[in-house]
Amino acid sequence: MDALLKSNRGTAKTFGIFFLIGYIAYIIGNILANSPENLSYIYAHKPQVILGAILMSTIETFFNMGVVVIILPLFRRYNKTITYGYFTAAIMATVMMVIGAVFLLLQIPISDEFVKAGSGDTHYLQILSTLCMKGNFFSYQTAMAIWGLGGLLFCYLLYKSQLVPRFLSICGFIGYIIFISGSLLAMFGYSVDVIMDIPGGLFELTLAIYLITKGFNPSAFAYAFANN
Repeated sequence: MDALLKSNRGTAKTFGIFFLIGYIAYIIGNILANSPENLSYIYAHKPQVILGAILMSTIETFFNMGVVVIILPLFRRYNKTITYGYFTAAIMATVMMVIGAVFLLLQIPISDEFVKAGSGDTHYLQILSTLCMKGNFFSYQTAMAIWGLGGLLFCYLLYKSQLVPRFLSICGFIGYIIFISGSLLAMFGYSVDVIMDIPGGLFELTLAIYLITKGFNPSAFAYAFANN
């Protein structure tokens, strides 16, 4: 029993910490990398743009995938199909985030060429920069929409397993529906994604803190643990 309790606390804390680090990396990376479509600005702030891209494409995705790997053995007991659907969504979202980061990092060599050109013809560089920014934008929004779909599966499994109080699962489900809607609307030109990200973000933050401080429901964890 002591070993099971320690496993519960250890798994829950690791999950919560990973979730929290991924959440913070996402926010900081998004702020740093969200540079204006100005090549002179990007050239002058290259370290900032690179750091933002690294936080979003490497740090965030590493910890987000870590979250999935940690919870996978517990969820499998309740519904393997939905569990692997959640896992697939997380992988797809991660790939799209990396693609978006590549588009963002392409701004660095473009800005270098822009500065070298001086007063010469830079129109084509501005076009390339705009295309990269659009590529980053659509890759990012697609990744967020896929992550939100995975989040719905995640919340269903949380609800089904009762690893956390069901009201948290329901709040997450609502938050992710709003989250997905914001990403889809953003792709159609409605700049509401930042506001509509808030409910899903609050759920992730609350869940992380809850698991770090409270852990999983002991009986639900014991049931899942015993069948793995």
